[in-house]
Amino acid sequence: MAPPLPNGRQGRESSLRSTVHPQDTVAALRVRVGREVTETLHRSAAQGFLGGMPVAEQIDHALGFVATTERFLDGTPGNVADLGTGGGVPGLILQSCWPQARVCLMDGNQRRTEFLSAEVEGWTGGHLVDVVRGRAEELARNDRYRMGFDVVVARSFGPPAVTVECGAPLLVSGGVMVVSEPPGELDDTRWPLEGLALLGMVLGPRGRFDDRFGYQVLVKSDPTPDRYPRRVGIPTKRPLF
Repeated sequence: MAPPLPNGRQGRESSLRSTVHPQDTVAALRVRVGREVTETLHRSAAQGFLGGMPVAEQIDHALGFVATTERFLDGTPGNVADLGTGGGVPGLILQSCWPQARVCLMDGNQRRTEFLSAEVEGWTGGHLVDVVRGRAEELARNDRYRMGFDVVVARSFGPPAVTVECGAPLLVSGGVMVVSEPPGELDDTRWPLEGLALLGMVLGPRGRFDDRFGYQVLVKSDPTPDRYPRRVGIPTKRPLF
């Protein structure tokens, strides 16, 4: 289970913003990615499920979730949800790097989830991967998934308000959300403290990986009110912040 936000969060934030440690370099993390994962991602790209970024670069970006999460937790999580996994990133990379963790790949698209289910069926450790098709607003209200995860990751899921409204209810108390950030300088109002507080979340550190990719850490400090997430489509139409 993810620890609660430590009192010394500012020190943790400074560490996360500093140059990556040798054990967190891309080369060191790449060796933790199994061949079957790489082969699946190439097939996923061929199906048009991964977008235009080269597969190797998408793997490196996914490894940034690994490095950011491990440094914040000072360890590895027990179970993880990939919110809007698409063609399987970063979720499949997380499964390869954390083979003892249960990883839930969530997506609303039938073709993508059928593809991923077929791919992981014969994997070593594939029994620890759950591929779930459904809208995030509905899955976050399902007792099987609500408050069921130490970590939730989100890559290109949606605007900040939508991402946190759908992801926060999935986290246990003290759980951690790691969200990929767009390149360039970010507006400090992107994650307003008052808006996060509505969902029981507080702002954690913002870090970079390999000087190419940015990530924002959010921590669940209080229970998410039962009324969230709102019904399908409403978080996008009427964002909380």
